[in-house]
Amino acid sequence: MEKLLWSFLVLISFSDAFGQTDMYKKAFVFPKESDNSYVSLKTQLKKPLKAFTVCLHVYTELAKTRGYSIFSYATKNQPNEILIFWSKDRGYTFGVGGPEVLFKVPEVTVAPVHICASWESTSGIAEFWVDGKPMVRKSLKKGYSVGTEASIILGQEQDSFGGSFDTNQSLVGDIGDVNMWDFVLSPDEINTVYVGGTFTPNVLDWRALMYEAHGEVFTKPQLWP
Repeated sequence: MEKLLWSFLVLISFSDAFGQTDMYKKAFVFPKESDNSYVSLKTQLKKPLKAFTVCLHVYTELAKTRGYSIFSYATKNQPNEILIFWSKDRGYTFGVGGPEVLFKVPEVTVAPVHICASWESTSGIAEFWVDGKPMVRKSLKKGYSVGTEASIILGQEQDSFGGSFDTNQSLVGDIGDVNMWDFVLSPDEINTVYVGGTFTPNVLDWRALMYEAHGEVFTKPQLWP
């Protein structure tokens, strides 16, 4: 009986830390700069990634002020295993395994933005989509494999595994609809995701999200359609 109770308490503790939640029509809100407010995402990768696609919505006023982290995937060997970052006056930085490529945007507006970033090892092709529109493809880390034991963070950039955050790189605003696949979505599939459809994500699923929020992070209704 005592063993059964102990197992139950362990299960409850794990569920509290990384509860599986349907986040449909919700967003994480980071209301102010900090070096301790972030969301950890949990996934169960069984083998290294040879390809992936990440899609999400982000809404912030920081674009003309400073850079900020959008999606940070670190391993113990590489803190920038996957990085999506906004660089002020430059555009979106997309990194895999350390190296990065830049995707410039023609104009910056204060409005919710939908982005998708994809990469495949075989060709080294990196793609970046903003509000359903593709940027020019770039070459990035051909032949690489993305590690599995990952710390995935929203709201901060990791300069070490799970930490070393910088207030001046923190997100202030909303982020939501975070989904990830272990393959490259086709242009038609990305457009479907952009207009609100989905193809069941198999790495991170916003409709069945396992996460833990730290610091001042709030869950609120999303502000985009």
